[in-house]
Amino acid sequence: MTPPPPPEAVATADALSADLLPRREAHRSVGIPAASFWRKLFAFSGPGYLVAVGYMDPGNWATGIAGGSAFGYRLLSVVVLANLMAMFLQRLAARLGIVTGLDLAQACRQRYGAMTRMLLWLLCELAIVACDLAELIGAAIALRLLFGLDLALGVALTGLEVLLVLALQARGFRKLEALVVSLMAVIGLCFIVELALARPPLAAVLDGLVPRAEIVTDPAMLYLAIGILGATVMPHNLYLHSSIVQTRDFRRTDAGKREAMRFATIDIVVALTLAIFVNASILVLAASTFHAAMTEVVGIDEAYRLLTPALRVGAAGTLFAVALLAAGHNASVTGTIAGQIVMEGFTRFRWPAWARRLVARLLAMVPALFVVTAYGEAGATQLLILSQVVLSLQLPFAVYPLVRLTGSRASMGKFANGPFTAAIAWTMTAGLIGLNGVLLRGMMD
Repeated sequence: MTPPPPPEAVATADALSADLLPRREAHRSVGIPAASFWRKLFAFSGPGYLVAVGYMDPGNWATGIAGGSAFGYRLLSVVVLANLMAMFLQRLAARLGIVTGLDLAQACRQRYGAMTRMLLWLLCELAIVACDLAELIGAAIALRLLFGLDLALGVALTGLEVLLVLALQARGFRKLEALVVSLMAVIGLCFIVELALARPPLAAVLDGLVPRAEIVTDPAMLYLAIGILGATVMPHNLYLHSSIVQTRDFRRTDAGKREAMRFATIDIVVALTLAIFVNASILVLAASTFHAAMTEVVGIDEAYRLLTPALRVGAAGTLFAVALLAAGHNASVTGTIAGQIVMEGFTRFRWPAWARRLVARLLAMVPALFVVTAYGEAGATQLLILSQVVLSLQLPFAVYPLVRLTGSRASMGKFANGPFTAAIAWTMTAGLIGLNGVLLRGMMD
């Protein structure tokens, strides 16, 4: 039996974690009751939902609509596979945070040299800006559809939600989680109604869940499949999750860590199952309304205009836009938090929360405002797709360190990945690198 670490070593690790963890007021701020299973589950639930919103952001909408309208239900298996990959990787991120007391950025800072740390940090910051671009544009499109606002004004208004994040976090981390879960409920309810109106054929949906060789052999289908993967598995979510699991005040013993990992896994599975439903619903809705009518749709705004005549219900387009607005705002909130975690974890440079979030938002708002002002809706859609390409290309630079760190006994001790988990993790890593190679080759052809 491996002897427990001496108390002074635990104290040192905890002090390091508390010093580096952004938003120190949130660190271990959620108490865990020593009571029933269900009360503990409720206390541990929350981080998975903050992560899940990144898997149903406007970038997912763009790829899901394009895939469903062009190829029907045939890419549904890719949506499900991408979300299952996300579950696996997010579980690894949660394990890293729970066992080591460090988030992925902090762990990379300890493990790698200065040049590697700088590269990983800058690439992740680029991914966060790309993701924020998608969220700003998606929410701005939703405001235009609902209220007729100019896209540039919509981008500016969406940027102001930084103030909402600050106000809610000042009232406690659970308040922020409650907002995110509420918006997720709105998204889920909207799609339940939309699917009920669309009435997709069950047999065709079930057939779409079966992977098929043509996804790889058909270049157009493969390109969209890679886009779905890039839009689903968000690199900054791995950094985010490894940090926010530490908001729970669980026991730092081996038994306490095992219990925390068990409840964190339940949280992840439940939250990302909802993400699977939303992402699958987007593709199924596009397949049942647009592909069935032989109409290929490439833009979110175009999908909105066609939904009402396709479903013959006046509220169909409004429900679609409401869900898009909720998705854009939700993902933007968590992306902003992830930006602070990444910067402080890699650099130990602590900005005031309002300053870091304002800078992160401005970095995304400037190109978004330029594009929507100069090129309008067409340019906004192209920028949305480009942001997902950037996310896909950056993903291996987050997954590789995560898999390596969680497989290291020096970092994880007895909680290091076993042979089976390691085999799956490294296979996923190799697959992501290979798919990005295919994507790059396609872009250069």
